[in-house]
Amino acid sequence: MTACTGGTQQSGGARTTEQPSVTVPTPVVPAFAAGRGSASLAELAGVGVVLTEVATFDGPVAMAARPGHDGVLFVGERAGAVRVLDNGRAATEPLLTVETTTDGERGLLGLAFSPDGRHLYVSSTDANGDSRLDEYSMGAGATDVDVASRRTVLRVAQPFDNHNGGHVTFGPDGLLYYGLGDGGGIGDPEGNAQDTSTLLGSILRIDPRPHGDASYAIPADNPFVAGGGRAEILVFGLRNPWRFSFDAVTGDLWIADVGQGEVEEINRLAPASARGANLGWPALEGSRPYAGTAPPGAVAPVYEYGHDEGQSVTGGFVYRGARVPGLTGAYVFADLVTARLWALAVDDDGTVGGRTDLGVGVDPGTLVSFAEDGSGELYVVSIAGPVLRVDPA
Repeated sequence: MTACTGGTQQSGGARTTEQPSVTVPTPVVPAFAAGRGSASLAELAGVGVVLTEVATFDGPVAMAARPGHDGVLFVGERAGAVRVLDNGRAATEPLLTVETTTDGERGLLGLAFSPDGRHLYVSSTDANGDSRLDEYSMGAGATDVDVASRRTVLRVAQPFDNHNGGHVTFGPDGLLYYGLGDGGGIGDPEGNAQDTSTLLGSILRIDPRPHGDASYAIPADNPFVAGGGRAEILVFGLRNPWRFSFDAVTGDLWIADVGQGEVEEINRLAPASARGANLGWPALEGSRPYAGTAPPGAVAPVYEYGHDEGQSVTGGFVYRGARVPGLTGAYVFADLVTARLWALAVDDDGTVGGRTDLGVGVDPGTLVSFAEDGSGELYVVSIAGPVLRVDPA
């Protein structure tokens, strides 16, 4: 059981409401195919995959599966529509629409369902460009949504039109994780990523359900609950976390953080070491010095690559599906610009052993997201339109 304290809707200031104590039920981890826990580089060299297009949308950027409803997926389009993909058939009418703008890097940015499937969370920037996390109640039917139930869980002011982050997912602890970039500009001009008094440049960890007058609650074991920073923060020192995920077997948190001018990075944090982890931006870009002195205890990436290979990392998943057994235990990710699927080998001792090109991709400059279905199978989302499943060659 995880104790929590309450929080209000935020725009960057301190909380002023009473903080009720609540508990969060221990969740059930999805029963994905366990297979082996790791994949060596030599093993990955022989893996063949293809991308099978399942549907086409208008500027898709995110996709989520609703627990308990196999075969039904929900696709978020950047302009604000959420559409249903039911066993390969895309609905023509949106399930719901959020008001947003697509200036800069704004728009609908993320989707996630609560572990019990009763609530849908939509991450977007509002008409003013500020980050907003909304909750919708779901009915018994797979696609039953109560549009009138929309409740804003959290708002965060954004000073620029880029580095919004916006990814949202639930962890194996049943809590919601919400990523926010440093607010934009070159080199984090407002110093947000190292300033734990702001929510920007961080991954937040909250219980998104209302508690008394508070719109969400804060787990009592978050690193700054006792002071030193905003209690919602789990990880900080991020430039623009563009997709993060949990390994369904180990519980490790994998974070892809987009670089400035030289380095793209991937970070891996075990559950215990994630609390209060500082990833170093802007003092560090990946493992390289960028501005100022590296903060004490800054966590180095487990993998990085230079801009001679790609220019904007898109985070993926540790594969735990059944269609491609040779990928089991490998972290599959990509770069927006090159749009090729890559896999990181993870050796038996947990060491990242190197990268292999899986030999497939989408149009350059379009690979914005990965997603999993209820069985742990992996999908690729291209903002050019197609959603594709990763299948064996």
